[in-house]
Amino acid sequence: MEKGATSLARPEEKILPLDRMRQQVKEWQAVGLTVVFTNGCFDLLHVGHVTLIDDARREGDRLILAINSDASVRAMKGPARPIVNQHARARVLAALAAVDAVVIFDEPTPRELMMALQPDVIVKGGDYAADQIVGAEEVRSWGGRVKIVSFVEGFSTTKLIAKAAIPERG
Repeated sequence: MEKGATSLARPEEKILPLDRMRQQVKEWQAVGLTVVFTNGCFDLLHVGHVTLIDDARREGDRLILAINSDASVRAMKGPARPIVNQHARARVLAALAAVDAVVIFDEPTPRELMMALQPDVIVKGGDYAADQIVGAEEVRSWGGRVKIVSFVEGFSTTKLIAKAAIPERG
């Protein structure tokens, strides 16, 4: 298989449980591919999410998206969230050409998942300092790197929900 090709073609095949994701990462790294990891809730996909995903994809050969489970999103954002369930979010994200694999995690942060997968690069968007990013110290400990990409101002799921709640004037 060529370096740029992915063995996971159909979106459903890109959504992997942890044990299969761990195996897939090892296979990619064994043939010299750089594995990139980013994470988030990705509830109500918007241009900020897509920009993060595209920027992350440019950092390596394979991109893993780790998404918070429904329970994890509720714990962080409250009982009304997520708007879109974890299976639907995973399916939509897996359909994006930039995404090579999707994994769902239950913990409040992706630290344990990062430790299990040991990606070569972790990417976050926003105004973080690299040392504030969960998993930064760990990824550097195995020779990986941390990349912060620009944040798209004005786009958030919370803002989309608020806008959708405003009745139309007519």
